[in-house]
Amino acid sequence: MPEQGEHIVRSYEEQLKKLREMIARMGGLAERQVADAAYALVRRDTELASEVIGRDGEIDALERDIENFCVRLLALRQPMASDLRFIIAAMKVSNAIERIGDYARNCAKRAVVISQQPQISSMTGFQWMAKLVQENLKEAIDSLLNQDAAAAERVWAADANVDDVYNGIFRELLTHMMEDARNITAATHLLFVAKNYERIGDHATNIAETVFYAVRGGTLPEERPKGDTSAYAVVRPPV
Repeated sequence: MPEQGEHIVRSYEEQLKKLREMIARMGGLAERQVADAAYALVRRDTELASEVIGRDGEIDALERDIENFCVRLLALRQPMASDLRFIIAAMKVSNAIERIGDYARNCAKRAVVISQQPQISSMTGFQWMAKLVQENLKEAIDSLLNQDAAAAERVWAADANVDDVYNGIFRELLTHMMEDARNITAATHLLFVAKNYERIGDHATNIAETVFYAVRGGTLPEERPKGDTSAYAVVRPPV
């Protein structure tokens, strides 16, 4: 009888390990999508952009697999305490990663259109913003896999940096549109790309909040650091 009990425990631990591996794989795919979409935008690489669009289905399939796996674990193992919170967190995180994949795909679609437009601004802000959200995403996913609440809290606090870069891009593009109406089409597509990356940053923060609860059983403050004041930005027309 003890041997059977040990077998059940070992089997359960293997299932939890498999769940971590699935999350890690899904997170890695999303990180690659975020990075490649930005590279395609900056380099005006339509071939890479098309690859990013085509790869999105793999992330969607993984989300379905993770959800089904978690449901089976909940039904068959009836986990409690930290294990229960981890499994629920894994389901929520996989959903957030799937949305991140969608935003990266949308960025890639815009990159194809933007490549056919004249270049109106520096891509430095987009490169920096993509780098920040990719780092936050990686740390957020690692914090779940390592059950690291401190890392999750760092990601939560770092979202303000992403918002600051977004605000700068917003103001720059708005200025270009006001200076020359011929810039409106390209600038509008670029604004959508910037907003997609800002939303990716928000989802990384949501993952961090979920991880913090899974590890500590408590919640972070309702008001997280935000730098997004773009809705109220005032750009004065050139004299």
